[in-house]
This record gives sequence, structure tokens and C-alpha cells, in this order.
Amino acid sequence: MKRSGTADLPLHYGYVPKWLAERMSRLGLAITEAIIIEYGTAEVLRRLSDPFWFQSLGAVMGMDWHSSGITTSVMGALKASVNPHYKELGIYICGGKGKKSRQTPDELLKFGERTGLNGNDLVRSSKLSAKVDNTALQDGFQLYMHNFIVDKHGLWTVVQQGMRDGSSTARRYHWHSSSLKSFVDEPHTGICGKNQGQILNLVAKEALLSRNAMLSMTAEHPERMIGEVRKLVLPAHHDVRAKDVDLKRLGAMLWLSHEKNPSDFEELLLLEGMGPRTLQSLALVSEVIYGTSARFTDPARFSFAHGGKDGHPFPVPLNVYDETISVLSKAVYKAKIDQADKLHAIQKLSELSFKVEKDFIPNDNFEELIEKERNDSWKYGGKTVFGDAKPPNGGQLNLF
Repeated sequence: MKRSGTADLPLHYGYVPKWLAERMSRLGLAITEAIIIEYGTAEVLRRLSDPFWFQSLGAVMGMDWHSSGITTSVMGALKASVNPHYKELGIYICGGKGKKSRQTPDELLKFGERTGLNGNDLVRSSKLSAKVDNTALQDGFQLYMHNFIVDKHGLWTVVQQGMRDGSSTARRYHWHSSSLKSFVDEPHTGICGKNQGQILNLVAKEALLSRNAMLSMTAEHPERMIGEVRKLVLPAHHDVRAKDVDLKRLGAMLWLSHEKNPSDFEELLLLEGMGPRTLQSLALVSEVIYGTSARFTDPARFSFAHGGKDGHPFPVPLNVYDETISVLSKAVYKAKIDQADKLHAIQKLSELSFKVEKDFIPNDNFEELIEKERNDSWKYGGKTVFGDAKPPNGGQLNLF
């Protein structure tokens, strides 16, 4: 296993309302199923180990695009929806926040008994990944959340998060079992975040002599280091700004879904309730499922699917959210019974958007776009933790 990256996130203590948590679980399950159908369980684990993809997933699910709350809410939603379908999907999620994180060893041992996998080895990997990030690497962040995701083949990913005392940031650590050579010599392919000054890193290559003296009882014999890292540092500002988004990518997707209505996905357009606004959300969901790693360098862009629970960049459009879940869930169901045309049509959305993007020239209407989404939010059942979205002009409808 290698640590595949980390993310530094502003601390956020807001709660996830029931109306959003339920939808996050349903959308998370549909996205997970779609990825497994197309690529298998190993691809789900790989993507969860990518801090950029993980952040994009949280944004497309309606969470605040940059806050620390994405970590616990996304993993909580996935655990609630994926675990009941383990036998069908082949993926299981252990651990969680606080007390739930300490239940991980027992959950893994029981998982091993059910599947025939070596539960003790899984527990050892879980504990070592936590020990490295909390003890061997003393960067000032204390872990308070630990999730261990494992598939039927014994491949796994760890997503864990720590908090820094006296700081307004949390740090998320991602691990992946694909190519681990050693837990104690450069096990991470990425540690992301602002420079916090000198830290104690006993798993750095330069710490070999100290490590040999301190860990002489171990059987680990590290041989090589991986220096390339995935770095994600998110800003403190809560609102979504033009600099947070690749405007070329966003503009091409909006033009495709609102203006062109290409015949390439005419089957989608014929579905009941499928209008431009739902098509916009599906295009971004399609990219989360089918996009390559390079497509997730601007996670804020994915908040233009379903907004954010605190109203940034706009209230969560519940009607659109429900239509997105319905269309994707039906497409996944049909793919399971060898009728994958609807799922392929959803895949086509991201492919077409990428093609349009090559020649697309964005304008300077970013703020106007957000204002329009906020003004129209009430039409789509817009909602935030503060209440329902209202029509503009003090509640009076402007019909002319």
C-alpha cells in the first residue's frame, strides 16, 4: 500500500441534514455501482485513494465543496448504502469517525471470517496506516477518523482525517494497497498541504539511520521511495470563485447541456422529466464515473451539479437531485440485466463535453451564472440548512 495523497481542508462543523444525507447515500450507491459495472471493484478503491476525485465526488453529492465535512459525510453515506449490498458489489467499508474508527479491527476480523480473507493482515494494515500518519509522521494533525475500504480480493484503501490544534484546518490522508513495499520507508505517494514548518517524519528516506535504531525489532526492510505526490490544498473562502474552477471545462459542459442538446444522447432526452438542468447535473455525475484523473484538478466545478447544503455556489436543487438519482439508478439496473444502453448514454455525456471543450472559449459571466442558479433555485426545490430557496424580488414572482 502507498499513501496516494492528502488534502488540507478548512474545518467545518456544520451538520448534514437528513434530506441531504439520504440523497447522498442513494447517489453514492448508484455511482459506485456504475464504476463497478464498467471497471470493477479495484477502480473504486483507486478512485477513493485520489484526494482530487474524492473531493469532486463530495461536491457532486451536494456537500460544501472544500470543507473538512466532506470526508465524514461521504464515507458515512457510502458505508450506509454500500455495505448492505456487499455480496452483490464486492466492497465493504469499515470504521468511521470517533468511536466508529476504533471499531475497525473488529469489523475487519468479522469481514475476514465471512469472506475467507486474512482478517489479521487487514487489521495490521489498518493499524499501521493510522500509526504512520499519527505517530511516525508528526505533522501536528491528530487522527479522529479512519475508514478502511476493502474488496472481495483483499485490495483496500484507507481514508483518514486529522485535526491540528489551534488551527482552522483538517488534513485528510489517502492510502492504497496497490503497490506497498514498506510501511516504514516512504510509504506515501502524496502528502498535501501548506508548509507547517519543520515536522518529524520517521518514514522519510533520510530518517533511515534513526529508524533502524528505533525500529530494529521490525521485519520491514524498505528498498525504494516514491516521490511523486497528489497534492490538494483548498482555500479558506467558503464561496465558489472563478479561480476555483476550470472555466473552459465548466462552460463547455453548460453549453452542451443547455444549448446544443446533441442527438448522441437522444435516449436520455426522451426520459420523463429530463430537461437541461438535470442534464447539467448528469454531465458532471458522468464525469465522476468515467473521467480520467486529470479531470478532477478543480473539484469546485462539480458543485455545479447539485449546489451545496450551505448555499454555495447555490442551494441544493432537490427536484434535480432526485431526477439525477432516478436516471442513474435506472441505467445501472438495466446494465445489470444486460441492457446497458442508458448507462452508455450517460457515459457519452462526459465524452461529448470533453470534445466540445477543445474549441470552447469561456466568457466572463461566472458571477452571472451563479446568480442565475440562485434565482432559479426555488423552481427546482432548492434547499439549504437555512431553509427553502425563495423566488427573487422579495418573494414576488417577476412574470414579465
